[in-house]
Amino acid sequence: MVRVMRIVQLTSTSAGGVARHARQVAGLLADAGEQVLLAGPADVVADSPVPTAVVDIADRPRPSDVAALRRLRGVLAGTDLIHAHGLRAGAAAVLATRAMRARPAVVVTLHNLPVGGAKVQAVAAVLERVVARGADLVLGVSGDLVARAARLGASAQRALVPAPARADAGPPDDAARQQLRASLGLAPQERLVLTVGRLAPQKGLGLLADTAAALVRRGAPAFRWVVVGDGPLAGELAERVRADALPVVVAGRREDVPALNAVADVVVSTSTWEGQPLAVQEALQAGAAVVATDVGGTREVTADAAVLVPPQAEPLAAAVSRLLTDDAERDRLRAAARARSGRLPTPEDVVAQLRDVYARAGVPQRTRGTDRTRPTD
Repeated sequence: MVRVMRIVQLTSTSAGGVARHARQVAGLLADAGEQVLLAGPADVVADSPVPTAVVDIADRPRPSDVAALRRLRGVLAGTDLIHAHGLRAGAAAVLATRAMRARPAVVVTLHNLPVGGAKVQAVAAVLERVVARGADLVLGVSGDLVARAARLGASAQRALVPAPARADAGPPDDAARQQLRASLGLAPQERLVLTVGRLAPQKGLGLLADTAAALVRRGAPAFRWVVVGDGPLAGELAERVRADALPVVVAGRREDVPALNAVADVVVSTSTWEGQPLAVQEALQAGAAVVATDVGGTREVTADAAVLVPPQAEPLAAAVSRLLTDDAERDRLRAAARARSGRLPTPEDVVAQLRDVYARAGVPQRTRGTDRTRPTD
């Protein structure tokens, strides 16, 4: 007899990456035969691969949270488990299930460190305690998040995040490579340094600009640092580039990131914190020579297939400068990146982990085609 679980994946407006992950997990579990519903704000659950329910959980506390919790309790009626993504959604899941007679198991994935001013940090600290004490199991996308939750009393382990789907196209040929470089405004003698990511505080854009300035002071080979992505700090970064006359191009969103990774001389992550950074995983898949700040879960993703340095301008500049002048080391890192990319988590790995996690959380399973619950052994 086939056993299926009734699962609600819950997310909020906290971050685009969190919502994308929740949609992806919901689709993977549905494809694996589980009964899945994705809940969250209307804009977050749009284009979902599974049935949805609108639950308006915001990224900051507000009076309408009471109505959102009431709505969530209704959505959860008859379910086996709620898997919440992000701190706000996790706290909502814990609070909503407390008053339920037939309480579903609660699993929470923490995707980010709390960031913000003193008031935001104080609220986050309360929510972290709610999640740690109320969830049946907490997953963290990096080891430091797991340790943080465990210190607060949670049963915690590291989450697997599936690597991005590989691009079908191979590396560009010489003509396509030259055309791509020209589209970025590179002169023939300039090396291409590339950063891909959301232009937000966590990505260390001030550090990126400081590092570019340090490279110029060092007399590094002629380079153009192309920053691909959009976000709230795009204008601030562009202004810094203009003010300091930095060899940096703020290129905005582009659809050719795999090709850019393949032609870049060095791919750099200047983040101040990361979980399992998708941009770094994509660079590894493209066989790029990667330099990254040694923060959060980045080392857990790259192992020894990247140059990892402290989040400081001078060490970053030294590492990038070395790779721009050392062809053999770039080639070694490119081979290591391709090898490492083959060991990144697959969708099948993620489904297997989640089924194990849900069983550990005490999920009662249901027989396909019936509403009768089967007690956990």
